[in-house]
Amino acid sequence: MGDAIFLQKSGILGVGIVAQCGFLTPQQLMGLARLAQELECKACKLTTRQTLIFLIPEEKLPVLREGVESLGLRVGVFGETVRNVKACAGSSELCQRSLSDVFALAGILQDRFMNRPVPNDFKISVAGCHRGCTEPFCADFGVVATGEDSFSIYIGGRGASRKPIHGRLLAEKVNGEGVLAILEHVLVRYNELAQPKERLCHTIQRAGWEPFEPPADMLASFQPQEEESDFLHFLNQTTR
Repeated sequence: MGDAIFLQKSGILGVGIVAQCGFLTPQQLMGLARLAQELECKACKLTTRQTLIFLIPEEKLPVLREGVESLGLRVGVFGETVRNVKACAGSSELCQRSLSDVFALAGILQDRFMNRPVPNDFKISVAGCHRGCTEPFCADFGVVATGEDSFSIYIGGRGASRKPIHGRLLAEKVNGEGVLAILEHVLVRYNELAQPKERLCHTIQRAGWEPFEPPADMLASFQPQEEESDFLHFLNQTTR
């Protein structure tokens, strides 16, 4: 577990900078541009996890760290930890297909769970509809909006490898609070069951699916209650 700082073959550092689920304000963009010029940054690179890589001389790392923190940003994390959350635009103001405000949910997930110790990389992706622009189906923990404050959860996916794996549906029609509770449950079970350096997909393959299923009472508390049919309601009224 550590910061997303990587020494390159050329001797410079690649440093990953994390924003709130990939969103940057104009002030942050201008601040990053000034910082890049000040540090004589060789180049910047956007990543598929919605981070920004600065390429800088090693001796300028303290100045970069201080500068990004002053902008409300931070150096990313890497290794045996929960990574930054990857999220789509996720609101009706930014995407006409969005079914729920997933950006707000993703921000809560990142604030609460990022940098949590785990046996190996743990990647969370959140999408506002089934199109899955943020690849939630290939994440360790994928969240897909299916309606207003209603989400399906997939776990055990893995992307960015020679053998990508699709996650499996763990829960559906859960609200935002349910997403938080189920993620907590999955992380606890992962830490309990995983072997050192083992990705979640391999832990599931070895230990089985059942340990990761949330208890029925937990699941029910975060799902909408089934409404009585008109016929059952009629029967209840006539037998009183």
